Amino acid sequence: MNLHEYQGKQILKTFGIGIQEGIVAESPEKAVEAAKELTKTTGTNWWVIKAQVHAGGRGKGGGVKLAKSLEEVMERATNIIGMNLVTPQTGPQGKKVHKVLIAQDVYYPGESKTAEFYVSVLLNRQTGKNIIMYSTEGGMDIEEVAEKTPHLIFKEEVDPAVGLQGFQARRVAFNLGLSGNAFKEMTKFIANLYKAYDSIDASLFEINPVLKTSDNKIIAVDAKVNMDDNALYRHPNIAELRDILEEDPTEVEAGKHDLNYVKLDGNVGCMVNGAGLAMATMDMIKLSGGEPANFCDVGGTANAARVEQAFRIILSDPNVKAILVNIFGGIVRCDRVAQGIVDAYKNIGTIPVPIIVRLQGTNAAEGKKIIDDSGLKVYSAIQLKEAAELVNQVLTK
Repeated sequence: MNLHEYQGKQILKTFGIGIQEGIVAESPEKAVEAAKELTKTTGTNWWVIKAQVHAGGRGKGGGVKLAKSLEEVMERATNIIGMNLVTPQTGPQGKKVHKVLIAQDVYYPGESKTAEFYVSVLLNRQTGKNIIMYSTEGGMDIEEVAEKTPHLIFKEEVDPAVGLQGFQARRVAFNLGLSGNAFKEMTKFIANLYKAYDSIDASLFEINPVLKTSDNKIIAVDAKVNMDDNALYRHPNIAELRDILEEDPTEVEAGKHDLNYVKLDGNVGCMVNGAGLAMATMDMIKLSGGEPANFCDVGGTANAARVEQAFRIILSDPNVKAILVNIFGGIVRCDRVAQGIVDAYKNIGTIPVPIIVRLQGTNAAEGKKIIDDSGLKVYSAIQLKEAAELVNQVLTK
């Protein structure tokens, strides 16, 4: 689960990390009210209007603007709220902006003693250890920095069994070229950032940029936070921060029925029971001449109700020209799945695309017979090769 910038910053603040203060607003009028409130609490006379979407590179797409008056706050917020923001991370389809963050201006004209850094904490899955990745090149795309100047990216590996050590936090501050009070502030920042990452079971904390102010304070100007979905049950207060408007509506609907669904760009719908089988099935679809339209795992209890919902969700994609159901009967019997497919087919009514069903495992033969005797427009198969040939046949008709 991803969090918005303003949500991530509030989490950072609870762990004693200095942030660029801001107030979220869902309308231009509320944006002006937020700007006035920020002036009272922080003394700022300029404000930064930031689109709140789950994507980076917002400034490049026109989603981050500076306002030097309340009139400009109204104008900028009016232009940003409701816009379709296209960034390098949204793809060409973009994302609709539903709210903005009105943030204090932390950059002062004429100051030359400020500096921007990049800092992130994430898991290295190869070593099973956490990594603090940081650079002196803050405010830039880290991918671009890694490509053009890889020597400016540093990494500090942290063993989760012992946690971040003091000398490691100091080494980060030293490698960033800091000294004096800024060195001490950065050491505290890194320690508290790692504590926040570890405490809430995040999979990523990315702060870009981290700002060293002219008076040597260290604050987070941005915050990108990704949560480990498998740990959300331990953090119900964070789970409540989920913004379904930022997610694919079809994937949200699938989640309501305990379906693991990811939309893709192909023409063959895919329904399986098991993530590994799903990957193999998508490979098979490509080898047969098609392109997978989705990843849909109905799980080990593929009953009629769940199969029906999976069909409805897959068919909601107009690009789907055929559906391949690939079920391995281990925990669940193939004949029970086959009956669920027949029942789901009848409940849905007219299904405009051909369905290929491949059943293997417990009672696979009995399941095939149920499909064959149903009288429905369903092609059945037992062998993987046979299913692939059927996919190719229906696509080339």
